Amino acid sequence: MRLRTMFLSPVVVAAMLLASGCDGSKPLIRKKQGEQPGPFPAADRPVASIVSARWSTEEARDRLNEAGTVMKQAGIAPGMTVADIGAGEGYYTIRLSAQVGKTGRVLAEDIVAATRDALAERVARERLDNVSVRLGAPSDPKLPAKSFDRVLMVHMYHEIEQPYEFLWRLRPSVKPDGLVVVVDANRPTQAHGTPPQLLRCEFAAVGYRQVSTTEMPSAGGYLAAFRPVGPRPDPAKIRACRI
Repeated sequence: MRLRTMFLSPVVVAAMLLASGCDGSKPLIRKKQGEQPGPFPAADRPVASIVSARWSTEEARDRLNEAGTVMKQAGIAPGMTVADIGAGEGYYTIRLSAQVGKTGRVLAEDIVAATRDALAERVARERLDNVSVRLGAPSDPKLPAKSFDRVLMVHMYHEIEQPYEFLWRLRPSVKPDGLVVVVDANRPTQAHGTPPQLLRCEFAAVGYRQVSTTEMPSAGGYLAAFRPVGPRPDPAKIRACRI
């Protein structure tokens, strides 16, 4: 449904100001409660730089059945709605599209506009009607609430500069029985990996409970799944992990 812009005459505006008890000297727009939460703690560890939209060649990854193994372990099934965060060139996006089928949906997101545009062209070229592509923000995936059965982050978590804010803003988008699935390497963040203990601590700090962890050699590391539990914590009470 398309929204129409409403234009008001000066007389109507004046009446509205009087009715609201405002003389027009102060703005009517008021900050909504919780509109800009924070501040969030900074990550107490190095943050890896984004060096490439490609982790490895798709052919090499398929020879190891990487995507198939990850999707099976993550429980991704036909009809699900899945977010592919840090989608890059779309290795997982393409395979997720086939896995969830015509009754499922995939939202592929990247924070680099040129990468997003290239992926959108690929999705259109391959006619993946169940895939949407969008641009995210470094500290906010901007996903719709209660929409996703799975949120997938493959070899990109160590590149998130503000992990506590990112995870805090991500929480509402996960369905009550949904999971956030992280695939990463077991090495320091500056070496483009995330130690499992650090990952568990950062998720726990924002109110996620780890439900599984699996060694994943075919994907170059491990797979960890998390579920949001309870209410989101007050950002001011989140404490950075020091591991």
